[in-house]
Order: sequence, then C-alpha cells, then structure tokens
Amino acid sequence: MTVLVVRYEVDEQHVADVEAAIAATMAAIEQERPAGMRYALGKLPDGVTFVGVLALDDGVDNPLPGIPAARRLQQDLARWVVGPRPVPEPLDVVGAYRLFG
Repeated sequence: MTVLVVRYEVDEQHVADVEAAIAATMAAIEQERPAGMRYALGKLPDGVTFVGVLALDDGVDNPLPGIPAARRLQQDLARWVVGPRPVPEPLDVVGAYRLFG
C-alpha cells in the first residue's frame, strides 16, 4: 500500500474556493468510484491549512490525474496557496486501525 500526505496553506480569502473545489472533487470521485483508493481532505483548526491523505492499494496507479475535477483542484491551488506549491510526500504508516483498508 502507498500512502501519500499533502499539506498546504491558502490565503484566507480563498478558503471558500478551496472548500468548493474539494466538494466538486469528492463528488466526481464518488461518481467514478475508482477501485483501490481511499482519499480524504481536511482543514486544520487555523482555518487556512488543508491536509490530504491518499491511500492506494498495491499495484493501483493514482486515479486522481484522470479525474477532471481533481486536476482543476490541483491547477487552482497554484493560485490559492500561500508559500511553495504543495508536494505530496510518502507517509510511512507505523500504526493504523481500519483507516487504510
């Protein structure tokens, strides 16, 4: 299993834009229902920092680039993010209970 984490901060004026883009992305994922993938995006208590977690079963390629709404979210984040563009990083899971499978 591959688990990736991404974290980014957005300008406060774009929080609603990010939330709307996340909702559109999740709706598109629900419609496509890609197999072997679990995905979550959330917002930290500061109100401007978002965290994403993507888990892919062994042998499953990331389907997000093939989902137009997910591609739009990535493109739009380039305008909304404060600081460097977010880069997904591998997460070495050292313990989990029913979160990834």
